[in-house]
Amino acid sequence: MAFTFTEKIDSCCGLHCTGCEFKETHGCKGCLETGGHPFYGECSIALCCLSKGLTHCGECEDIPCEKLMQWSCDPEQGDSPVGARINQCIRWARGAGK
Repeated sequence: MAFTFTEKIDSCCGLHCTGCEFKETHGCKGCLETGGHPFYGECSIALCCLSKGLTHCGECEDIPCEKLMQWSCDPEQGDSPVGARINQCIRWARGAGK
């Protein structure tokens, strides 16, 4: 599945939730609105960000951490192109979308 990205900050990991099919099909409200508990349950990426008082991973001094690398670069469930969520968070941290 290819994800779309935006300058609007709407997730912790860099995924653009507005374009995600699960928002409609599963009634997902996303990680920011649910405090790290989107439709599938607990999101370790979101919980990590929120526990540090961050809005998204781009604000973290450890970007890209191993957890975000695994999430973004997973061969089956990761980004297309690989690492796109990481790049989105970096763009947000540079001021776009704030």
